[in-house]
Amino acid sequence: MSTQTLPCVELEPRGPATAAVIWLHGLGANGHDFEPIVPALRLPATLQVRFVFPHAPAIPITINAGMVMPAWYDILEMNLGRRVDEAQLLRSALAVGELIDRERARGVPSDKIVVAGFSQGGAVGFQLALTYPHPLAGLLALSTYFATRKSIVPHPINAKLPVAIHHGLQDPLVPEAMGRMSADVLTEWGHPVEYKTYAMEHAVCPSQIADIGKWLSARLA
Repeated sequence: MSTQTLPCVELEPRGPATAAVIWLHGLGANGHDFEPIVPALRLPATLQVRFVFPHAPAIPITINAGMVMPAWYDILEMNLGRRVDEAQLLRSALAVGELIDRERARGVPSDKIVVAGFSQGGAVGFQLALTYPHPLAGLLALSTYFATRKSIVPHPINAKLPVAIHHGLQDPLVPEAMGRMSADVLTEWGHPVEYKTYAMEHAVCPSQIADIGKWLSARLA
């Protein structure tokens, strides 16, 4: 475990936080990436939700000719197998898990905490949420893939964790088939899965943001 938590952007509710969303950005982005979406979610005023957007460390990325950029792990091959540096992914999941621990220490019950992630952040989200040893409210996986599905050892306490998986039908970076595969695996494992597709590429769109707001409202109510 690290001695220092990840740096984060944090958006506080008007009153004391009673719920939290920990939202992980994608490759080459940072914690500010999804910050502007929060008002557009139109969460009910009765929900006191703290949004936590951690920054990934800057590391060399093999598929980008070793260029250093913010990333949760190295990507070694761009194909449907999507070979990644799994040790780095697991370290990132542990580091983000410490942010969940911190929310619990600040008085937010674990079952009022949602883990959300886009692309690389979603791959870390799958690993973290399914192995976390306290019950969570849900997992939101956006334009992503289940990189550790063959090696993960899920924790039974989150065996029925609700999962929302969203994907763009024209995604050129993470093909929609990878999102569908993740949904199929989790459905087979007994998770309640909401799978939605949108007419977009590797991005988010207004109708999706509205759907995310409704889903978060239901999960955190």
